[in-house]
Parts: sequence; structure tokens; C-alpha cells
Amino acid sequence: MDRPTPLVPLHHVALGARGPEDVVADPHGRVLTGVADGRILRVHRLGDPLTARTEVLAETGGRPLGLELLPDGDLLVCDAERGLLRVDTGDGTVRVLADSVAGERLRFCSNAVALSDGSVYFTVSSRRYPLHRWIGDIVEHSGTGRLLRLAPEGGEPEVLLDGLQFANGLAPSADGSFLVIAETGSCRLTRIPLTGPRAGHAEPFADLPGMPDNLWREGPGGPVWAALASPRVPPLDLLHRAPRAVRRGAARAAVRAPYRPSGTVGVVAVDDRGRTVHHLTRRRSAFRMVTSVCVTGDHLVLGSLWEPGVAVCARPAAR
Repeated sequence: MDRPTPLVPLHHVALGARGPEDVVADPHGRVLTGVADGRILRVHRLGDPLTARTEVLAETGGRPLGLELLPDGDLLVCDAERGLLRVDTGDGTVRVLADSVAGERLRFCSNAVALSDGSVYFTVSSRRYPLHRWIGDIVEHSGTGRLLRLAPEGGEPEVLLDGLQFANGLAPSADGSFLVIAETGSCRLTRIPLTGPRAGHAEPFADLPGMPDNLWREGPGGPVWAALASPRVPPLDLLHRAPRAVRRGAARAAVRAPYRPSGTVGVVAVDDRGRTVHHLTRRRSAFRMVTSVCVTGDHLVLGSLWEPGVAVCARPAAR
């Protein structure tokens, strides 16, 4: 991997709520996000902190995480408490698309993408730990993350892939022939072919210098951006090789201990061959636990499960 370049912060935009976990840019340069109190927000004029304005689009009644804008302007929402939702951004109507699979309630839905055939793919990060105990899954290395598919006609989703290490962000390839999935617990991106003899089988795509969270594709021909919620933690890598009983004991301790995110933050962008296009980092950052990144105009916008607003950074020069 190339030597990282500095992530250049410009300003912070407060949202009046904590935890804008995912950020996505619309065609008009506005940014949409979901916050801890269940609201879906749209932020205007992020380039100027003095004139930035926030409007409420909807309230999910749960905890919205990953977002996906649809061609008609509606929004797919992965809600950690309610499942996979569709939000009408015009009148705020919230509709549940899926809240269970094979008789098991869906919880900790994390990220979703919609493909041109109308199918929706989405991730479940953990079947053992809810959102507020997410660190337990990272420490235990439970491997209970899933990739699911909802057919265009709806119905109950099907499980395409099981055994993922904290399945998180999701992005399609430029031609729609495969998906890229972030496995936060293993610091890697994984490739899932959708066609051909290897369809549905996980393949290595890219090893990363930190724990990837949400993914966002910068247009059909652009790279896939990954937010790094934490740098690699060597003691954690060692723990993941320990027996399950040891990991579970460590996880029980971790969920009871106070947590403070690392001051080192970063984002990476990769092309459809898994090659690094950008790797940006900042140490001693005042904005911590970057869980999402998107591009709008000349800016990178960062979201965070931890912070009460979004950070606006300089967009790197094209490579």
C-alpha cells in the first residue's frame, strides 16, 4: 500500500444530534444521514459552516445506520432495531421491507445497496451482539455477520453468505457483476461475485490498514471509498487467534469497559481491482471514529457513530 497522505480537515458542522453513522451525497450536493434519535436528516450547503442548514426528512422509530439513495429519490435505510426500511424523502413515510429471515428477527442491519434489476443486498453485522454492544463482536471475532438479498418483488430475504467478520459496508462494482463488502473485524474488503461459477462465494479483495466501516462508491466510474473506524490494533489481532472461550471472556469485559475511540482517523479509496487510489490519515484528530465518507464537490464529508456532527475535509487531488 502507498504511503498515506494527510487528511486535511476544513470545518465541522453540528447537527444537534449524535452519531451521523453513515453519510451519502445526493445529485444536488446535499448530504443525508441518520442520527441516534432515529431521525433522517438532509444537510444543505456543507461547504460553509455559517450557512449550513439541516432539515428532517423522516423518523424511523429506531436507530438508522447505512443509507442508500434510490433512483426515484427514496432512501433505503438499514435500521439496527427495525430492519431494512424504505423512506419516502418527500413525505417522510417509512415502510418496513424486511424485519426477519428464516423466523429470526433482523437486528443490527448495517448497510444496503440496490442493483439495476431491483434487488437489494444488505448486511447484518452480528447475530450475537446488538449495536450498543458492538465492541463485543469485534473482540470475540464471532463470525456471525451475514449478506442477505431481497428480491425485486419483495418477500422474505434470503441469506447469501454467512460467517462474515462483522459484515458492514457494501458497494457494487461499476458493472454490477460483484459486490464489495467490508469485514470490520478482519480489516479487509471481500469480493462477492454475483455472476459466473463463483457467484455467492467470498474472495479476498483488499487488506486495509484499519477497520473498514461504511462503503460509498463515487459514481459509476469512481472508486469505492471506505471509512476506517479504527486503525489496526495488534493485540486484538493476537486475541483473534486465541480459543473461543478466551475471546468470549475478553468480549464480556470489553462491553462493560468505557470506550474512547482512537485519535488516528483515516479513509481509503480503492478501484474495482482492489488497488489503493487514496489513503488519507490524520493523527490526534478532534473528530473521532470515522464510520463513513462521501464526496460532494471539492469536499470529503465524514460521518461518525461517536460525534455530534459531520466533518468536512479537503478532497484529494485525482491520481
